[in-house]
Amino acid sequence: MILSTLLHRIPPPSLLPQRHSLLAIRALADISVEHGRGAWKTYGDITTYQPGKFQIKTFNKISPVGLSKFPTDQYEIKEGENATNAHAILLRSHKLKEEEVNLTVRAIARCGAGTNNVPVTRMSELGIPVFNTPGANANAVKELVICGMLLGSRRIVDGINHMRVLGERGEQKERVEKDKAMFGGRELKGKTLAVVGLGHIGAATARDAEHLGMHVMGYDPMLSIENALKLPRSIQLMSGMLEAVKNADYISLNIPYIKGEGGTHHVISEEVVSAMKEGAVLLNFARGELVDSDALKKHLDEKGGKRYVSDFPDDLLWNHPSAILLPHLGASTEEAEDAAASMAAETIRDFLETGTIRNSVNFPSTSLPNRPENSIRFTVVTKNVPGMLAHISEAFAGSNLNILQQINQSRGNIAYNVVDVDTSGHGVVDFKDVQEKITMLDGVLSSRIIYGVPGTGYAKNLEGDYFV
Repeated sequence: MILSTLLHRIPPPSLLPQRHSLLAIRALADISVEHGRGAWKTYGDITTYQPGKFQIKTFNKISPVGLSKFPTDQYEIKEGENATNAHAILLRSHKLKEEEVNLTVRAIARCGAGTNNVPVTRMSELGIPVFNTPGANANAVKELVICGMLLGSRRIVDGINHMRVLGERGEQKERVEKDKAMFGGRELKGKTLAVVGLGHIGAATARDAEHLGMHVMGYDPMLSIENALKLPRSIQLMSGMLEAVKNADYISLNIPYIKGEGGTHHVISEEVVSAMKEGAVLLNFARGELVDSDALKKHLDEKGGKRYVSDFPDDLLWNHPSAILLPHLGASTEEAEDAAASMAAETIRDFLETGTIRNSVNFPSTSLPNRPENSIRFTVVTKNVPGMLAHISEAFAGSNLNILQQINQSRGNIAYNVVDVDTSGHGVVDFKDVQEKITMLDGVLSSRIIYGVPGTGYAKNLEGDYFV
């Protein structure tokens, strides 16, 4: 049954309550757009396909709290290779390979801020949005940064190790008071913290540091208005990295790792480390590659009191007496994992059910109001080249379809279109044909018809071959 016939048999939404209208659509629809034109080998495994449901492929252990955001009457969750007809992928640290991304996949969401484990550039070429969960783990990482400041100030780890040695000798009670002078430290109150990167984590760190009585400076050349409003009023914004670090007792890195020219690889360079004052503590709970380990080791070896605290491995500094290297614990709390999985699930749902794009690392943010009655929503992913919007509009006009509302946004090499078209007064309208016309336009990567039946209405242009 094609979608046009289905629509012809359903009373106009004005004659049905919205919930009953949706139920009527689901009851009448089996597979409204045929998949792979009958060739299931290009689509997946027919034994795992459930008409009327979105299939979510998961990697790693995803929080049950997050997975519960997917209604069981519309979604099925399958792990890894068991999800051969996946419409979206949800993952944490799994390093995703292209061959694990089924032709049916519309979106990928990472339960966390970084997306280094996802081939984002290749997904853009395939027309697949990649989402992350900015801010979901901010509190967890911020608390570890505060912990790192204490670890770097009070020689707590050295003291713990010393007490273990004394315990093995049976001398801990005798020596506990005598040896405490070996581990003297300093307080955070009144000290200066430089926060490099003022996003969700950086802003939260700055606020809590102020509450601890610290003087806070910040540096972020890409500071957004949204995050600026979250900063403490007393923060002193600096114009450059060197200016920010030179008078700081503590420096917290909270910036993403970006490869290539103009990126952030080794942004903590020889020049930056040299500018740090004696006794400064560098806190890196962002990415290990941000720091030039050779330059940092050179200065740590000079016994100037500088210290390094991080939750990333380092082949040069792993056993340095002035470095404290933890497992990658930044977001490893139950609360952070629940929050990240919940945000990822809600983002995927918004995209699959309404075409909305938010928190994507490769697609433009895009939102269109709820589609009007007597309408069908199309989404079209294209290359960002001139004339695409005009060609799409011409295809609708050529099928005598009136556009009620639309939005076109672009980011980098990708353009994304959401279009609501009027279905009233047309009789039987073959939306399948107009979708094929649009999808096979030169420059179009994929398209979707969103009309209330989960899992249906997707088409791709596979280098000139039409996949539905």
